[in-house]
Amino acid sequence: MSDKGALQRLAAVPLLQRLVSHGKPPLRLIGVARDHVVGSKARGAQLLAYQYLHGGEAIVLTELDWTTVDPATPLGAELHTFSWLRDLAAATTREKGAALAEDLVGRWLLAHGGKVDAAWAPALWGERLLFWLAYAPYILSRRDADYRSALLNTLARGTRHVLAEADRAPPGLPRITAWAGLTAGCLLLSSGTAKLARAESGLSRALASAQYDDGGLMSRSPAEQALLVDRLGLLRAAYAAARHDFPQGLEDAGAAALAALHGVTMGDGTLSSWQGGNEGSRAALAALVEGCGFRARPLRSPRGWGYHRLSALGTVIVVDAAAPPSRQLARIGSASTLAFEMSDGQQKLVVNCGGPGLALGTLPEGLAPALRTTAAHSTLSLADTNSTAILPDGSLGKGVAEVVVARSEDNDASRLEVSHDGYVRGFGLVHDRALSLGNDGKEIRGLDRLIAKGRRKIREDVPFAIRFHLAPGVEADPTADGMGALIRSPGAPPWNFRCRGAQLGLEESVAVDGTGALRSTLQLVLVGEVSHLGGEIGWQFRRSS
Repeated sequence: MSDKGALQRLAAVPLLQRLVSHGKPPLRLIGVARDHVVGSKARGAQLLAYQYLHGGEAIVLTELDWTTVDPATPLGAELHTFSWLRDLAAATTREKGAALAEDLVGRWLLAHGGKVDAAWAPALWGERLLFWLAYAPYILSRRDADYRSALLNTLARGTRHVLAEADRAPPGLPRITAWAGLTAGCLLLSSGTAKLARAESGLSRALASAQYDDGGLMSRSPAEQALLVDRLGLLRAAYAAARHDFPQGLEDAGAAALAALHGVTMGDGTLSSWQGGNEGSRAALAALVEGCGFRARPLRSPRGWGYHRLSALGTVIVVDAAAPPSRQLARIGSASTLAFEMSDGQQKLVVNCGGPGLALGTLPEGLAPALRTTAAHSTLSLADTNSTAILPDGSLGKGVAEVVVARSEDNDASRLEVSHDGYVRGFGLVHDRALSLGNDGKEIRGLDRLIAKGRRKIREDVPFAIRFHLAPGVEADPTADGMGALIRSPGAPPWNFRCRGAQLGLEESVAVDGTGALRSTLQLVLVGEVSHLGGEIGWQFRRSS
């Protein structure tokens, strides 16, 4: 469909006419929320060329048929939420961007505006409200009265729909998104102001049921945590546009959410990889932090979020010191308890393998489940089993239930000791990991202990493996005695690795980068056997200079 005259032709379609309010006071926007987060200019340029790319899939927008775009898929959901308006705005002027945006919005109204279908899922509507209201100048710039009335009335119908359906959205980020979008709609649509108190109450309930007191989401997903900060930042802008004070409770929730996000950010400005996610985009994360409107320091000692942060003079360690998320709140959960990632300055050294994150379907079939296993994380596994079971349907089963954490700081080092009971049921052994980071940032000491507990006693020795997955581009040269290695990387001084109580091997590994692509890398693997009495394995990373 060409841009010239597209909206005039759309307005002549009977369905669009039915979306127009006749004989009622005209709807209007009270204000326009200003999105301070800058989108991707490169992606915006692709949109201007009528190309939509997502996880290796490509859609030609001139041929887009909204009735065939499944909103239940990651690609379909991203299209239906119109979050890509942010990228379009980063790449062009309002006049040029509006030609594309209004064409696609007009066609969406024809396909979905007149009926409640899958595209009306409350979480989709919540995100759509946030972005349509933030980029109203791009989708309401023409003077076509029928189109404007149809869009504004659909927005009003969307808010009424979400008000009735928001609590039916899945708990966690989807429900928060639904209520946040509804709140923005009540603030900025002239027909919604009377519902604002109900919307704010619903959002408060959604946050309380999905966000720990320390700001982290109960899904324990860094990728979702970034989206939470984004949702609350867009809502903050809606309050400002409506000339309303941002409620202190929401300000506190947003600042705490950002602190938790900072807490899992590595030295290179990307995320550490947890719960099936990957490092994401450094540029997108920086734009979010700069533009969200909240300010916070990294969360170091969480109460519920579970990711402990140790840092000293450029060396950063992030440790998973909690049980996996519950199946009710985890879109993707992993058996990663006691794993860690480590960076030196802007160079990542030790990582987890990561996963597709929110862009499911970008990896070879069957690989994504393997990346959720304990072996895909930088921690210890017993007898090639997971510390928390991953069931055939993808949900998490029995395993880690109790995690005990002790942390201390002094003039010499930061110390963290964590233990979990994920192997007690099968092997009668607790896994305890102690870590210390010297205050000069040059030395990391680790001790993995297997401690007998409970009635269960293994009759024969069982094998263990402690893995340290290395970041892509990091090389390792084993020493002649088989007890150490020299770790070299493009962006940091060499590090020496030593171990005792196990034999060191070097094996191939993989890591998922921020685009969802699979990259080859290496892993240090400490192997040995343990009896029912338990055992301990010590190791050390030390910077050469």
